[in-house]
Amino acid sequence: MWGGKQHPDRLEVVNPGPLPLGVTPQNVLHTTVRRNEHLARLFHDLKLMEREGSGFDKIFEVLLSQGRPAPDLIETHDRVQVTVRRRILKPEVIDFIAKADQTYQLTQRERIALGLLAQHDAMTARELANVLELPSVEALQPWIKRLLEWDLIQSAGRTQATRYFVDPGLLRHLDFAGETTLKRIEPHRLAALILEDLKRYPESAIGDIRQRIGSEIHPKQVKRALDGLIEKGEVRFAGDKRWRRYWAVS
Repeated sequence: MWGGKQHPDRLEVVNPGPLPLGVTPQNVLHTTVRRNEHLARLFHDLKLMEREGSGFDKIFEVLLSQGRPAPDLIETHDRVQVTVRRRILKPEVIDFIAKADQTYQLTQRERIALGLLAQHDAMTARELANVLELPSVEALQPWIKRLLEWDLIQSAGRTQATRYFVDPGLLRHLDFAGETTLKRIEPHRLAALILEDLKRYPESAIGDIRQRIGSEIHPKQVKRALDGLIEKGEVRFAGDKRWRRYWAVS
């Protein structure tokens, strides 16, 4: 079973036994191995887990978004220890990530990469790839491509010596070029918004839902999200076409 030790400057969480076969401290962000296929499926069906192997990614995302150092993971022959540091390296990172996420609807990968770069003066492509446990600098593209396009991060140099950094002025003043929009919202976030809206306003028409959560979202996006929630059994409906009404399953 899990155990933990709380210190003034850190929290150490220890789990007996090594990581699953095929998972190492160097690939834990990208490699998923189910210890027990049947238990994993059962907990997923009971909605007690989002997906297998997502916990460490979430720790990275939350800590970096809060201006804290990335977690340390140590594996020995008989245990795995994760250390979470209490110290906030840069308090301004918290507002920066929150505003960037609100404006651009960042993916989890983008939040992690942006959090890392916001905490450092600069990182080379090789350094960033190493921290993100990527096999090459070319693999950085899904993590930083859009951040560069939106000028959330800057670059200087070429190839592996390329340096990536966040403009200190942008970090302080949060003066983003983009405008807040829900057009790029990720499907799982849209589904969560719709579900929360239907809990507050049951028996709603699709047009009413869209008006409340954001009229800039395309109607087809809302319909796809509703269909997905219905398939999962989280939303039900009655009626047909323009008379159709939706409500959340409590």
